[in-house]
Amino acid sequence: MQPSQSMPSLLVLAVSLFSVVGSALKFDLAAEPVGHRQRCIRNFVATDTLVVVTATVSGHKGDGQQVNIHIRDALGNEYGRPKDVVGEARMAFTSHANAAFDVCFENNLDSGHAYGPSRSVELDVDIGADARDWSAIQAAEKLKPVEIELRRIEEVVAEVVSQMDYLRSREQKLRDTNESTNERVKWFGFSIMATLVGLGAWQVVYLRAYFRSVVIIPERNEEMLINQWIFRSKHLI
Repeated sequence: MQPSQSMPSLLVLAVSLFSVVGSALKFDLAAEPVGHRQRCIRNFVATDTLVVVTATVSGHKGDGQQVNIHIRDALGNEYGRPKDVVGEARMAFTSHANAAFDVCFENNLDSGHAYGPSRSVELDVDIGADARDWSAIQAAEKLKPVEIELRRIEEVVAEVVSQMDYLRSREQKLRDTNESTNERVKWFGFSIMATLVGLGAWQVVYLRAYFRSVVIIPERNEEMLINQWIFRSKHLI
C-alpha cells in the first residue's frame, strides 16, 4: 500500500501550526517630562537567537518630542539604545542567554512645550526563523519557492525542539529543587522531634535527681511531685 500523496501537505500544515505568527503592535506614546516611567513590551528568547526589532514612530524632529528606545534583557545585557527616533528604526541582535528581553519606549517632552502631544508607535518583533530575510536567501542560493519554504519550516521545527529541550531542563531543575527541599524539611522535622524527646527525658532525669537531693521531701512522694510539676507546666503552656 503506497502512502497517500496528501501526507506531505498535511505534514507542512501541521508544522506550520508551530510557527510564530507575528503581528505589529500599535499604541500611542504621550509626551512627558524627562524622567517618567518607560513603556515596555516583553518577549522571551532562547540563547543565540536572532531578533529583529522594527519600530515605526510618527511625527518629525523639532516638534518638542523625543522618542528613545532601550532594548535590554532580564540579565542586564544591553542590545540597543537609539535616541530621538522618527520614522522606521530597525535593530537586529543575537541574544546572549535564555531570558526575557524588554523593548522600552519613552517620549520626552522638551521644556517650553505644552502638555498633551503624543506620537504613534508601531512595533514589530521577529524572532528566530521569522527574523531572517528569506527573500535574500532565496535569491543568493537560487532556491525554488517550495525549497525556501521547506527550509524555513525546518528552522522553525529546530527552534521548537530547542525550546522543548529548554523547558525540559527547566522542569528537571525545578523537580530537583523540590525534592531537595522536601528532603531537608523531612530531616529538619526529625531533628525537631528528637530534640523535644531528648529535652523531655533530660527534664525528667533532672527533676528526679533534684527531688532526691532535697531532704525534706520523702522519696515515695518523688514521682507524685514530678507528675504534678509536669501537669502544671502543660497548663501554663
